[in-house]
Amino acid sequence: MLDVPMLHSKSPTPCQYPSQLDGCLAFWDFNRTLRPAIGPGLILRPQTAEPDWVEGGVFGSSSLRIRKGRSLSIPRGQLGPLNIFGPKAEVSVCAWIFRESEAPWQALAGVWDETRSKRQYCLFLNAISRSEIGRDERVPCQNRVHGHISDVGGPTPGNVCCISYATGGTEIPLFQWTAVGMTAGRDGIRLYVNGKLDVCDQSNPFPMSDSIFDGGEDGADFTVGANSVRGGPGNCFGGLFGGLAVYNRALRAEEMQLLQALRA
Repeated sequence: MLDVPMLHSKSPTPCQYPSQLDGCLAFWDFNRTLRPAIGPGLILRPQTAEPDWVEGGVFGSSSLRIRKGRSLSIPRGQLGPLNIFGPKAEVSVCAWIFRESEAPWQALAGVWDETRSKRQYCLFLNAISRSEIGRDERVPCQNRVHGHISDVGGPTPGNVCCISYATGGTEIPLFQWTAVGMTAGRDGIRLYVNGKLDVCDQSNPFPMSDSIFDGGEDGADFTVGANSVRGGPGNCFGGLFGGLAVYNRALRAEEMQLLQALRA
């Protein structure tokens, strides 16, 4: 894995700070802390090792490196507003990442437990296939961003896994800061890369049910960098996080532009 020198003076910055948009439930700037800049009590906990801080970031003087096999989480009982579910529920997840791993199926952030069929919402990277509207079979892809929303908790009916997800059209580069995000609401699931709708024919935007699954008291944790698969951590991300934000509504296209367009 390449150890990239990160100089704060050369790091990109977004056009707008996440808390300036209505509905921000939590925002982590990873400025040498796992405590959120917004969202009291929503403290991320490392699962396998102490935080690995890297000089230079997006919102501050540092960023967090997550090596493959490591992850962060907030226990189910402490999710508070991050437990987004129910009819007409909406959510947006935005992440500022520096990708270092080519591994398939990397979970960035969300409430998504595949082991116990407690899926709610999650932002993913680099699936090996994408779904198309109206097709039962997925088609190959790589290096894209993906937005998963579940209304059933388990696999998509008639399938062995969840195939009801949006896939972007842009390949996310290695060793470069990129802002990725999804919005989910009445206009379906929409994926953005660096503030622009990442259109992919028949895959983004992608329709969704009018409800998000209710995992109940024993539902999924909120996890960053992995999710529960076959009884343990899986779908592991490898790279840097410079920021992470969750909203209780589907942000509008112009808001995503302000929030995620990166400038040097």
